[in-house]
Amino acid sequence: MNSRRVQILVALALTALWGAGIYAGHANGHLRFLDRLEATLTDLRTLARGVQRPPDLVTIVAIDNTVVKRGGSYPLPRADLARVVDTIVQFKPKVIAIDLLLVDRSAAIGDATLAQTLATGPIVLAAAAIFPTASETVATGGEDPLAVLPQAERFLLPLPAFAEHAEVGIVNVATGQSGSPLSVPMLFRTRDKVEMSFPLRVASRALDKALTIAPDRLMLGDRAVPTDTDFALPITYYGPRRTIRTVSAQSVFDGTLDRKAIENRIVVIGAAVAGGGDFYPTPFDSLMPGVEVVSTAITHLVAGDGIVRDHKVHVADALAAILLPMLLVGLLAWRRSAPGLVAAAVVMMAWAALNLFAFTHGIWLNAATTLAAAVPPVAAFAGVQLWAGGRRTQYLAAKSRSLAQFQAPAVQEWLARDPDFLAKPVRQNAAIVFIDLSGFTALSERIDPDALRDLLKAFHALIDRAAVDCGGVITGFLGDGAMILFGLPSAMPDDAARALKCAIDLHRSVERWIGSLPPEVADQVGFKIGAHFGPIVASRLGESHQHITATGDTVNVASRLMEVAVQNDARLALSDTLLDAADFLGDPDGTLRGPLRTQVRGRSGTIAVWFWRDERQSRRPAAEADVTS
Repeated sequence: MNSRRVQILVALALTALWGAGIYAGHANGHLRFLDRLEATLTDLRTLARGVQRPPDLVTIVAIDNTVVKRGGSYPLPRADLARVVDTIVQFKPKVIAIDLLLVDRSAAIGDATLAQTLATGPIVLAAAAIFPTASETVATGGEDPLAVLPQAERFLLPLPAFAEHAEVGIVNVATGQSGSPLSVPMLFRTRDKVEMSFPLRVASRALDKALTIAPDRLMLGDRAVPTDTDFALPITYYGPRRTIRTVSAQSVFDGTLDRKAIENRIVVIGAAVAGGGDFYPTPFDSLMPGVEVVSTAITHLVAGDGIVRDHKVHVADALAAILLPMLLVGLLAWRRSAPGLVAAAVVMMAWAALNLFAFTHGIWLNAATTLAAAVPPVAAFAGVQLWAGGRRTQYLAAKSRSLAQFQAPAVQEWLARDPDFLAKPVRQNAAIVFIDLSGFTALSERIDPDALRDLLKAFHALIDRAAVDCGGVITGFLGDGAMILFGLPSAMPDDAARALKCAIDLHRSVERWIGSLPPEVADQVGFKIGAHFGPIVASRLGESHQHITATGDTVNVASRLMEVAVQNDARLALSDTLLDAADFLGDPDGTLRGPLRTQVRGRSGTIAVWFWRDERQSRRPAAEADVTS
């Protein structure tokens, strides 16, 4: 009994250390995969909360497709923009926020007209922060509260002729790994300058309140702005596009602009035209115009209805990451059978309900960090409990049976850890490589069956080596061909690059192998390879004998690309999608021909295809090698 108590205390201590480590690691910018999980969970919580009616404070005047069709061009000419601003000024708004980067000169008359118009009303212009890399950099260290601000290389400011008549704010937003803006930085800095964000500048002007920067918060007058610890404003969306009141700028040119939509309101002028301006995915809308994202942040600031994710919330997150896993492990240790599992499940459901309740009432508790802190130690402790209860033999037997059902050796190690791997189909992006021998059917009529078997064995060995070297999984040998999948046991950022390398390696190794065969055999066979990248469904197929495979349009296209290669006197056909995903910069020992936009059999529409040729080896004409099997 004493030994068991010691074991439980050790398990609780290790669980607490794990939770604290997970929280600290994520808080310090590591464990970035949790950001993607949190973004997904945030989308789900936002959808569960449902569409909300926003405070009716902001009107978006959208430069949309109707306006572009009228003028015939985008960006909108400066003279036309001046007309829009002038009309809005006459209706006396609180402030006009122009979410357009006026950084380039245009026609002199148009620029002069716009500059004169900007001088007639309360205007805030958008500027942009230019960062040295693709992501915003954040400095840390020291006691300066501004050290945590996104540090830009420089600011892209409006033309001086415009800026002298208006205030300026930085319009950049911060997107999560899903691409959805989760927060808007309120302050930006360079080495010697700090600039307010566009929404904060607009809100300050609309409220007529001065901004004060405190060590842990921002103040507009005597009202605290609920920002994150890096002075970013968390945002949560009211609904799909046009949930915030939106009118087309075309109503200005038609003379139908409603004065009530403008008077004593915050007016945001921005682009909502297809192919122009920024669009972002949000829980309610896959293409939310950037002007509405900015308007959402402005509404939060002015109405004070933004979601709270401040220092106190982070303290609550830390406590949850430590205490919840300890409670779950304690319940499992207290009742080792079904009652303990039920009690732990009830606690998890209660935590999920509390987290959702807090989110719907304006408090953003981190879910991903708590899950990452709770699930591994609970799963590990439950596994130990099973082992201690004598279930290890049954588990190993089930694992052996599960592994025996599969033909792909590359996934056996993963199945040993998770016998339920792909028990439910998984939708994800993956790269597919198909290879097939040409002329094999005719050859099989002429040579001895044993020699034919040796030929296939050598060919399969080449494929197996190339797949293993590049981290691919052979989902099946199709007689004289094979399908190789890159994306299991889980999708990786370099799946496309490894598939491309595998296809090129196969091209070279199979060509050398054919060249080493006796002339009477080598002259009869050739090969063709097709490779593509895109969404697939990975799953198990079969009952008593199962195997892992992938299905979907991506698989079909990869297979048909072998036909496209033959039709174009090539041996390796690569989709443009695969090359883009692989960030292919060229091969000094090979050349690409293309792109050729062509149809593939059994599929509507066209795709762009490239053909790769090995320049290191002399080869027979492709037409001679690519004999249809």
